[in-house]
Formats: sequence, structure tokens, C-alpha cells
Amino acid sequence: MKTLERAIIEGVAISSLIPQKPPFEMVDKLWYNDDTKTISGFSIKENNIFCENGSFSEPGIVENIAQTAALRVGYMVSLMEQKGKKTDPPIGYIGAIKRLNIHKLPKLGEELLTEVVIQQIIFDVTLITGKTTVNGELIADCEMKIFLKKED
Repeated sequence: MKTLERAIIEGVAISSLIPQKPPFEMVDKLWYNDDTKTISGFSIKENNIFCENGSFSEPGIVENIAQTAALRVGYMVSLMEQKGKKTDPPIGYIGAIKRLNIHKLPKLGEELLTEVVIQQIIFDVTLITGKTTVNGELIADCEMKIFLKKED
């Protein structure tokens, strides 16, 4: 994997790649993406709805992992659009979370680096592993099943 020196996409451009909208966006950078791995970044700001007592709460961390998976799909859809295939990013739902470990709550002002690895895709269900770090320290990890909403 190449060194994370510059984000592929960041800021407001991220909004077009995920179905979530402010104030519920929990990713603000796409650092890396390939066939099975995606790495996102997220700077924790004071006005974040998941900040409590100067820390980013557990539900925010889980949502950040799920939105990293959504960012992967949205980015892949945007690449297809560049080839002339217009489609909206699909909406996904967390179906199950297993082996969730929250090792530490990140603090206001810190940046999360979240890595999602695709383990298996069966029809509209994607099994991922996710891990979140701050400055190289493991903050959280889990397995997650994500269901993609079928188009009408």
C-alpha cells in the first residue's frame, strides 16, 4: 500500500459519495481505496453530534466504520460514472456487528484513520472487518454485516 500523504478526496466532495448528510457525516477524507480495502479519515470537531464531554462516543465510532464502507461503495460508483454509467450510491444498513471492541474513546480534535477490509460479498450483503486508529493507536475494531438497499 502506498504511503498516506495526500487524501484522494476530502471535504465537501465526500458528501456526494455517501448517503449521509450533515450533521450525520462521520468521514471527511478518503485516503486509500482498492478492490478490498478502504481507508478514511475523520477529524473530530466540537459540534459533532457524537461528542460527549470532550470525547467521541461509541456510536460515533461504529458509524464512522459503517460510513467508511459506504464511502468505498460511493467512490466505486463515482469511478463508474466517469466511464459513463450514471447511478446514485446505494443506501446501506448495518445488519449485524460482531466482536466490537472499543479500546479507547478518541478526543476532540483528534483524527480517526479507519480501515475497512471486505471479507465477503454475497448478493446484497457485505461482510467487513473494520479498525480505527488515532496516531497509530488502536481505538476500535469489529466485524460488520452491511445490507445494501435494492433499487426499485
